[in-house]
Amino acid sequence: MNQILKLLIGLIASVIGALIAEKLNIPLPWTLGPLLIIAALRLFSIPVRSSVLLRNTGQWVIGLTLGLYFTPKVVGVISNHWFAMFAGLLFALLLGLYGTFLLSRFGKVDIKTAWFSSAIGGANEMAVLAEKFGVRADLVASAHTIRVVLVVLAIPFACEIFNVNGIENSLSDLRDFQYIGLIQIAVLTGLGGLVAHYFGISNAWVLGPMFVAMGFTIAQVHFSSVPSELSKAAQLLIGLSLGDKFRPGFFKTSPIFLSGVVIFSISAMFFAFCFALVLAYATDLEFSTLFVSVAPGGIAEMAITAKVLQLGVPFVTAFQVSRMVGVVLLTGPIYVYVLARFWSQPKSV
Repeated sequence: MNQILKLLIGLIASVIGALIAEKLNIPLPWTLGPLLIIAALRLFSIPVRSSVLLRNTGQWVIGLTLGLYFTPKVVGVISNHWFAMFAGLLFALLLGLYGTFLLSRFGKVDIKTAWFSSAIGGANEMAVLAEKFGVRADLVASAHTIRVVLVVLAIPFACEIFNVNGIENSLSDLRDFQYIGLIQIAVLTGLGGLVAHYFGISNAWVLGPMFVAMGFTIAQVHFSSVPSELSKAAQLLIGLSLGDKFRPGFFKTSPIFLSGVVIFSISAMFFAFCFALVLAYATDLEFSTLFVSVAPGGIAEMAITAKVLQLGVPFVTAFQVSRMVGVVLLTGPIYVYVLARFWSQPKSV
């Protein structure tokens, strides 16, 4: 079937999934609805697809929206909690070590595969690193896909069940929506995304636009707010992209390994819950904000969760970005200088 037709079917199915999820009062309907319906269609070999261009466009809008939250006052408050963000990075690295033990012992894979599958980073970045070290990139990408999808599904429902919500007022000093202003900031942030992509920066189409928009917001140069319809469209494209990662026979690739990934992902969320409680006790930050901040998900997905549930978007973004940068920089060296030298294991089967 023509690839464009598959793309159109995927978009139509995503809109239907979002509207159904909204009707059923499912949390994050414009992300979870498309994710679930596209994943189901893909697993049953229905001809739908996403595209890199659509995913990047969704991330671009999310990055632009995130940057508008970083007012001078918010940045000042975040800078006073740098220690909590550093603790969040250490926690993520410890989660990776725990996952390495779990997957190597019970998932029946070698240390390299276990480590790069457990590191709390993005699927693309970890798959690229895995290839450099001679690891099966498909297993690593599958592990991160399952982890992110489980986190995206579980946390919004948990917040809904326990009636967790917040009041986000950091955008109160932004101007109203302006067509010309939105076009201007879209062009500027789009250039930021292109530059970040050119230099191979991780999550380029989130971080590039975000840092450009953040710079203008900190300088108190305001172009426009982002309309809710555009935000919903971006969420839909992210959900479509996540659902498109599934394929027929996805769970038959290595069932023991993938079962270990599921156990790791669920237990990692529990540990994140406990760690957020400790951080909330030690700081003046809200537990709900901290839980989403340290949850083992991706930047775009956790930022969407925080935005829709109004759970301190700037803090969640700052935590997730600092963690992502640290994990990407340290994953390779930790394997070379620590795990490869001192970690012994039974032979994989």
